[in-house]
Amino acid sequence: MNNKIIRSICYFDKEPSDETIERLDKIAGILTGRGFEIQTKRVCSSSVDKIIELDSKYASNSYIFGIGSLQKDEIRRRFNDVLSCKDTSFNLDLTGREITIDDAQLLFEIIRRNSSKTFNFTYVFNNRPSSPFFPSGSYQKDGFSIGLQPTDLSEDCNSIGEWLEKMKEVWLEIYNLFKDDPEFLGIDSSIAPLFSGKSSLIGFIKKLGLDFSRSATTDTYLAITKFLKENNPKPVGLCGLMFPCLEDFELAEEYEKGNFSIERNVFLSLHSGLGIDTYPIAIDEKPERVLEILKLVQGLSDKYKKPLSARFVSDGKAKIGEKTDFQNQYLKDITVRSL
Repeated sequence: MNNKIIRSICYFDKEPSDETIERLDKIAGILTGRGFEIQTKRVCSSSVDKIIELDSKYASNSYIFGIGSLQKDEIRRRFNDVLSCKDTSFNLDLTGREITIDDAQLLFEIIRRNSSKTFNFTYVFNNRPSSPFFPSGSYQKDGFSIGLQPTDLSEDCNSIGEWLEKMKEVWLEIYNLFKDDPEFLGIDSSIAPLFSGKSSLIGFIKKLGLDFSRSATTDTYLAITKFLKENNPKPVGLCGLMFPCLEDFELAEEYEKGNFSIERNVFLSLHSGLGIDTYPIAIDEKPERVLEILKLVQGLSDKYKKPLSARFVSDGKAKIGEKTDFQNQYLKDITVRSL
């Protein structure tokens, strides 16, 4: 089967070291030997110092790193260290506590200090550990998990059902490869779109003759999410449907047309359970508006018992109505709208 793409192999290690990298390479070798393409190998640990050390040695297009959830005080204490890393992600867990303007201001401080690091930061609510997708991924126990870029499997499919069955085949293949490995935590069956064409979820929806705006008020995304949860042979992490606004370039085009407002993003999050992802924010947006959205996402996450997150990205320059210049291959430049 063509288009078998692994977005992330993530090894979770309480005390990560060079041996963790070697273990990742071994797992990747098993997968490439079966015809899989590996995009990134990742390490996640709650040990900030060890992750920073590994980032300085290995961070590249192939290796990226995650610290998981940090307390707000620790983020501020380690701000310079974390923001100086080449490619290390982190999140702030706002589950079960009152959200204040200070929490929203944290985002704007990252924008001021190093706006490119907004790509590496998210707020999380009722997060699930061991997801190989960053910046939500967080450490709970040692082992590895795998996440795909399964949109590519849709290339020759003429229906959503046909695509989902291809995904199931690949999940089973990965499961059978590692089911006897005690360190195998499972597969995060989340849909992680990227770019355009065969890698874009919205591109596939349009290929089937569906208008994106109309699809939002059908059961299309509910049906996909139901399949993800019920057919994964060893689920771990988020197992939902991502709508990364600026990573799925055809979704970014919908945003520019006014078809992917923050309201629609939040609504679709209730279908998929994953939240706001790579959503553009202008430097002159009000922190009070971000606070309102964070409180809403927290309330919906609690009400529907869903893991949700909120990742806003800024280029550090674009105001409302201006074009972005992210200089990031994974983010499509757009004209920023008000939240």
